Amino acid sequence: MSDSMILDPPHELARRAADGLDVSLLWRRSADTVSVSFSDDRTGDSFELRVPGDRALDAFNHPFAYRA
Repeated sequence: MSDSMILDPPHELARRAADGLDVSLLWRRSADTVSVSFSDDRTGDSFELRVPGDRALDAFNHPFAYRA
């Protein structure tokens, strides 16, 4: 974990969870970046990806569409 992540923890803007799937919309103040975090408790899959601020809600609603 980098020092910048420790010094600038993400602020959770939105979260949804259902059927073992967890999706969070995160914002880091100092970097002014938005990311979507996804985890699947059933498979152990997880990822976090940075998204453009103007696409944040769309990425939150459709995280796999933004995972390249």
